[in-house]
Amino acid sequence: HWTLEESGGGSVEAGTSLTLSCLATQITPGDYTSGWSRQVAGKEREDVACVGADGQVTYADSVKGRVTISRDVAKHTLTLQMNDLRPEDTAMYYCAAVRARRCGTLPYNSWGRGTPVPVSS
Repeated sequence: HWTLEESGGGSVEAGTSLTLSCLATQITPGDYTSGWSRQVAGKEREDVACVGADGQVTYADSVKGRVTISRDVAKHTLTLQMNDLRPEDTAMYYCAAVRARRCGTLPYNSWGRGTPVPVSS
């Protein structure tokens, strides 16, 4: 397991951009897959974007074309660049990781505390 801490959330207006960052500490060696999930109170969590240890990248259909996930392995950071934000993007965004080679093979088992992203119309 890792310790993950998100930053960069905050209130924004629709149509604008926002970059979320995640710093991983207390990392155990090995290949790992990491990503961003979001959740609105009372609704199921949605996996937004993922980057695998093999470099594979996946996006949810709801954000495809508007977000970019990237990872700096040396700095242990994960970034989510979000453009053209919409009110429906409003959620708590969580950074997550799991020891796996590819996205979607194992559920995340390390989570950050989340950072809120309210998008106003």
